[in-house]
Amino acid sequence: MESERAFIGVAALVFAVSAAATIGWSASMSAMGGMPMPGGWTMSMAWMRMCGKTWPGVAASFLGMWVVMMIAMMLPSLLPMLWRYRQAVGGSGGTGERRLGPLTALVSAGYFCVWAAFGMAAFPVGVALAALEMQLPALARAVPAAAGVVVLIAGALQFTAWKARHLACCRAAPVHGRALCADAATAWRHGLRLGLHCCHCCAGLTAVLFVIGVMDLRAMAAVTAAITLERLAPAGERVARAIGAVVAGAGVLLIVQAAGPG
Repeated sequence: MESERAFIGVAALVFAVSAAATIGWSASMSAMGGMPMPGGWTMSMAWMRMCGKTWPGVAASFLGMWVVMMIAMMLPSLLPMLWRYRQAVGGSGGTGERRLGPLTALVSAGYFCVWAAFGMAAFPVGVALAALEMQLPALARAVPAAAGVVVLIAGALQFTAWKARHLACCRAAPVHGRALCADAATAWRHGLRLGLHCCHCCAGLTAVLFVIGVMDLRAMAAVTAAITLERLAPAGERVARAIGAVVAGAGVLLIVQAAGPG
């Protein structure tokens, strides 16, 4: 159908633009370098205020970067959920082709609004931690080991019933296959609900992204692949556990490296 081709085409365009912008931002941050810290690691400039910048401006820049990055990272796994939403709305009867597009956009807006709120909450925490690490060398030296612990915990979370429950919600069809009301309020609430489940489901993997490097392209690619695989693979829960084993192993390796000489 024409609407299906349009849906796929728009999604591909949005993904391409957001991915290109994310790569550009990452390259810009890499060119700026970072601040060498006690313990042999480098602090990202994402948590610092550059000369001539205000904190509201820095926060707005981070939020814009974060939302665009989340679109690039989450869209591959969100598309099947949007597709199922369109099928559920279409099953309600009387939904014209012209209405499907705006309703799908509202679901997407609600979904990424949740991720924007997550970013707004994370930014002041990151800034505060960065300030403490710059003021307290002992704390800065503990960061590599602490990062390993966070990664290890993130891997362990992949094995929990809590993770399995939220992953199942992300993989399930809307309201278990029943038709949804084709109105804006329902679309917005559905997007918010999807976003909340996704934030819970991805909490551990997102934490890995923060401690490894929020603008590190390799970390972003790895986390994106992990999220997409556990959402779309036939045996999602088993895939999530396999990812958890790999992540936990990486956490142990980081802890061992941090505890090593030098």
